[in-house]
Amino acid sequence: MLSRSTSLSMSTTRQYLQISSFHFRKNLKRIISELYVRDNCHPFKASLLVWVQLPLWICISFALRNLSLASSDPSAVSGAQDLSVGGTLWFPDLTLPDSTWIIPISLGLINLLIVEIFALRKIELSKFQKYVTYMIRGFSVLMVPIAAAVPSSMALYWLTSSCVGLGQNLLLRAPSVRALCRIPKMKSDSDTPFRDLSAGFLAKYFPRK
Repeated sequence: MLSRSTSLSMSTTRQYLQISSFHFRKNLKRIISELYVRDNCHPFKASLLVWVQLPLWICISFALRNLSLASSDPSAVSGAQDLSVGGTLWFPDLTLPDSTWIIPISLGLINLLIVEIFALRKIELSKFQKYVTYMIRGFSVLMVPIAAAVPSSMALYWLTSSCVGLGQNLLLRAPSVRALCRIPKMKSDSDTPFRDLSAGFLAKYFPRK
């Protein structure tokens, strides 16, 4: 009898926990939805720029690739022919891959730096964000051999785009710029973001023994 009573009690407790968990998740979704409406900050808005920028990035990359391939054709338009002499320094011919690997390696380092700046935020990353961070790190490394195999015009465009992204990332961390753009200050924002960023980078990758 005691064993049966204990089993019933455990079953009842389990049911109560399941019901409580269901109502908790339901109320949590409701509260989050109300916050989205109140503060006008739906997560989709944060990713809207990516969905606009990514197709543009792909289209420009393919356009540069087609222009580079067309430059070998004598009947090609003058714009395509100019790519073969439009380079500078160690990449005078933009239709050929960068044999020195300077552009591809620089591209990989810049992309990894952008990822690490995101990973060094004071806010603890969720499990999903950690997986995405590892995936982007792998993609950044994979981009190095890809950039070394495509025409320099494509690799140079990718490097320029990444440098602009890094500059925007750093610029929007400056308190004066945030105040000028009227970006609300959060509790996690620092008055010395660049000093904190360099300190966090050194502590993570060059720890003192």
